[in-house]
Amino acid sequence: MTSGDLELLLDRLESYYDAVPRNGARTEDFGPLTLFVREGAGWPFYARPTRGSSGAVTAADVTRVRSRQRELGIPESFEWVAETTPTLRAAAEEAGLVVHEHPLMVLDATVSVPTADKLSDGPSIRTIAPDDPALASALVVPHLAFTEPGTGVGPAGLPELAEAVRTRAGDGSVESAVARIEAGLTTVAAAVEDGAALCAGQHQPVGTVSEIVGVGTLPAARRRGLGLAVTAALVADARSRGVETVFLSAGDEDVARIYGRLGFRRVATALIAEPE
Repeated sequence: MTSGDLELLLDRLESYYDAVPRNGARTEDFGPLTLFVREGAGWPFYARPTRGSSGAVTAADVTRVRSRQRELGIPESFEWVAETTPTLRAAAEEAGLVVHEHPLMVLDATVSVPTADKLSDGPSIRTIAPDDPALASALVVPHLAFTEPGTGVGPAGLPELAEAVRTRAGDGSVESAVARIEAGLTTVAAAVEDGAALCAGQHQPVGTVSEIVGVGTLPAARRRGLGLAVTAALVADARSRGVETVFLSAGDEDVARIYGRLGFRRVATALIAEPE
């Protein structure tokens, strides 16, 4: 990829990053930063560099947004691409936040991805319809996965998953997901066994670009190829919808190597800043 091609790609991703939260959030303008505030149930949003802003971001800008986030009772979180907004890292650190790096990876449109059934034995790998009984567990399992990060097998298993589903019943997350699936804003895919999602993830198309997000495996079910199989199912669904650019942010270098098996390649670094 030439430097010009990379610049065009990153600009396409910036357009996507600015567009995708707007379906479920309102925005507040802070000059070089835009705060996205979730409306309804679902993952909380964050602040990002304002699309089209050419000015440097300062620690004072970050502090202003943090104050507003605390006022709203939402996470003090900022997300951006290092190569696109290079001044934000120093500003975030000066404002007292810790910055985490994540490989930003893109799947070349010419890469042939194996079908999900060739990557995992056992569970059914499928996209989840709005009326699928596995939807509730598919929404919950990534939360359990991210509570125990990494790729190693962990203690949380089916009892913990069932309890988490019961705890979240009635919080509006299932209804919100149903609405987004029916509107074509989100696709959920999962590895389902005995009615429970052992691994799940989503992609969220905007035009010809979609990001794969929230792929997480129940810690007790790791090392079975489920994450890769779910990712392959999401890629297949995205391509069936006319998506040309599929991308994701890997949790760390070990996870990035796993996604590399499907043909994803690192193009930049996604950064997340939050309190220590």
